[in-house]
Amino acid sequence: MEAYLYEPLEDGKVRCNLCNHRCVIKEGSRGICHVRENRAGILTSLVYGKVIARHVDPIEKKPLFHLLPGSLSYSIATVGCNFKCQFCQNAGIAQMPADNDGLIMGDPCMPEEVVRAAEAGNCKSIAYTYTEPTIYFEFAFDTAKLAHEKGIKNVFVTNGYMTPEALEMVSPYMDAANVDLKAFNTDFYKRHCAAKLEPVKESLRKMKSLGIFVEITTLLIPGLNDDQGELGQLAAFIATDLGMDTPWHISRFHPTYHLTDRPPTPVSTLIMAREIGIRAGLRYVYVGNVPGEKGEDTFCPQCGKCLIDRWGFSIREYHIKDGGCAYCGTSIAGVGL
Repeated sequence: MEAYLYEPLEDGKVRCNLCNHRCVIKEGSRGICHVRENRAGILTSLVYGKVIARHVDPIEKKPLFHLLPGSLSYSIATVGCNFKCQFCQNAGIAQMPADNDGLIMGDPCMPEEVVRAAEAGNCKSIAYTYTEPTIYFEFAFDTAKLAHEKGIKNVFVTNGYMTPEALEMVSPYMDAANVDLKAFNTDFYKRHCAAKLEPVKESLRKMKSLGIFVEITTLLIPGLNDDQGELGQLAAFIATDLGMDTPWHISRFHPTYHLTDRPPTPVSTLIMAREIGIRAGLRYVYVGNVPGEKGEDTFCPQCGKCLIDRWGFSIREYHIKDGGCAYCGTSIAGVGL
């Protein structure tokens, strides 16, 4: 399928304007994501309708804690990614083309089928996740548009590297996004993700300006992005640029893919980061991948009562009424609360 958001250049080259790499691709070659190819001057998506993963998940697994809590989300992905994260948790599919000479796999599936499956599964949303939804933008966009017409929400679980043009195009149909803000220093992004920090910050600001509900996730890796000063800067950015109502998920790292020389994140580090977020004024800060630490519950920012008691991806108690605290009435940020 012909790709969206590209422009022809001289000598048969094209520039892809989907993500902030803005790859200039010569004829017969692919972009950094390995799933968009220049065929005789026409940029072509190689993954349209080729679904590598599909599951019915709790929305909390994304993680999205402030969009339709307790509901199900139909989750899909194609292969490919525009980042090269050394710690990729889904490298088998995200890095498949990059690690296997351009190999692309996936089962045929059109947007209409995805929406029907979501309806059949009683899913209130469709999540474009597991890999990077930006690289299968055409498929995600067409699916999201159909889902929107059916009253199904759409969420991107993303590295946030899409261009302003892509965000403006999809924003009428994107209800929420969980964005990986992987660190708050440019060296980390360059060395460990083959990307840059600033475009992610710009995308986050753009999402907020377009009315997309944003939640942030940061995977804390011992010795690489867990410096207290840096975490303070990251939390301050969320509070000042995105708003104190923006949920921040702090997740535990486990050795994987090309980053196996680091230990799992100490629970004490996660708790320390959560305290930094709270001191920065953030109202909803969560600790992930450590059930039992009570870091996944939602508390009222006014009266302090527990409003959503979670265990893993399950909700045990729910005390939000008409979008507000059931005890004191304070408005709670989110969609469909």
